Amino acid sequence: MAAPNALVARILAELAGTAAAGVTTRGLDALAERRIREAGAVPAFKGYRGYPATLCTSVNEQVVHGIPSDRKLVEGDILSLDMGVLMDGFYGDAALTVGIGRIAAEAGRLLRVTQEALGAAITQVRVGARLSDIGHAVQRLVEANGFSVVREFVGHGIGAALHEEPQIPNYGEPGRGPRLAEGMVLAIEPMVNAGRAGVKILSDGWTAVTKDGSLSAHFEHTVAVTAAGPRVLTTRNGAGTARA
Repeated sequence: MAAPNALVARILAELAGTAAAGVTTRGLDALAERRIREAGAVPAFKGYRGYPATLCTSVNEQVVHGIPSDRKLVEGDILSLDMGVLMDGFYGDAALTVGIGRIAAEAGRLLRVTQEALGAAITQVRVGARLSDIGHAVQRLVEANGFSVVREFVGHGIGAALHEEPQIPNYGEPGRGPRLAEGMVLAIEPMVNAGRAGVKILSDGWTAVTKDGSLSAHFEHTVAVTAAGPRVLTTRNGAGTARA
C-alpha cells in the first residue's frame, strides 16, 4: 500500500503549496484529479456514495466533506484538503489543513494542536495495543489545549476498500477494543474544533460545519501496524515513521 499513499502525500504537498488567496477550491480539485490520473491512479472520492469531486475542501468552519466550488480563498482562511486514490487495487487516504497567507494566532494554534494530536495517536500504533488507545491520545491532547474533538466522524481501516473495519474514534477511554495486529492498516484522522464539538450537515448533504461557527482543522495519515512500530505510509516515499 506504500505506492498509493505516497502518491496522495505528494499531491497533497503540491496542493498545499498551490493554495493561496484568489485560488478557487474547484481549481485545486481539477489539479488533484489531473495529477492522480497522470500517475495511472483513480480518484477514490469521486462518485463514492455520489460525492461529486476528487477532493474534499473544507474552509474555516467547515469540518469535513466540503465540496469544491468557485469560492476564492482569501487571506486568513484555513483550508482542509482531504484526498484518496485507488492504485493497483489498493487505496491511499490522507488530509491536511493549511493557512492561507497570514492567519490568526488562534487559528495557527488550532492547526498545530490538531497535527500534534495526530502525532500522539500514531505513537499508540503498535502490536498488542488497544484500538481505543489511539482516540484517547487524541482527546487528551486536544482537550488539554482547550479545543474540542469532533465525535460524529471517525478514522477507519483501509486497504482493498476505502473504508474498512475498524472504526477509529478520536476520543474514549484507553485499553478498550480489539488489539492491534501486525499488518493492519489504519487511516487516523483527528478533526478538532476551536469551539464546541457539535457539527451539522448543510443542505448539500455532504458539508459538515461546526454548529457554533468556530474554526475546525483536520489532519490524516494512513499508518501500517508493523513489528517495528507504526509506519506512516502517507509520506512522499511511503516509508515514514511515527512522525506526523
